Amino acid sequence: MAAKPKLIIVLGSGGHTAQMVRLTEMLYDSYDFEYVLNDDDNTSIKRIKYPGDLYIVPRPRRKNDKSIIKSIFLTMHSIMKSFDIIFNSKSIGIVSAGPGLTVPLFIWSLIFRKRRIFLESWSRVTTKSATGKICYHLSNLFFVQWPTLTKVYPNALYVGRLG
Repeated sequence: MAAKPKLIIVLGSGGHTAQMVRLTEMLYDSYDFEYVLNDDDNTSIKRIKYPGDLYIVPRPRRKNDKSIIKSIFLTMHSIMKSFDIIFNSKSIGIVSAGPGLTVPLFIWSLIFRKRRIFLESWSRVTTKSATGKICYHLSNLFFVQWPTLTKVYPNALYVGRLG
């Protein structure tokens, strides 16, 4: 049996992970997965249902952290770690529902010509997310889960709610 193509799945605590877990359930027969999550996300790892390589990226900005120097260092580390993941990945593309760590991953994926698929979070009914605003311009496919969002993302594809 031929090996299935791989997709990078970006996890982000809470609803982002729930949506991606649901998506992996739908895609498992056709794809294998690699997972990316932030270093302080202790819940997403437990929700992964299908095996795959796991990559950890440092969160550039942490709550209650007032140090600009530390944030700059963590941001640079996150960008370089994202490069390493995309450069070494055997995936054909990356799929995300919106945590901030998606942005550097999408930029490197663009440079290395990997497909980029963004699914605006189901919590976004009428307004854009910060990550969605950026990834809309970086994505090969951009999906929304509410028809009202096609007004603010004119090139998005409405696919209904995932889950």
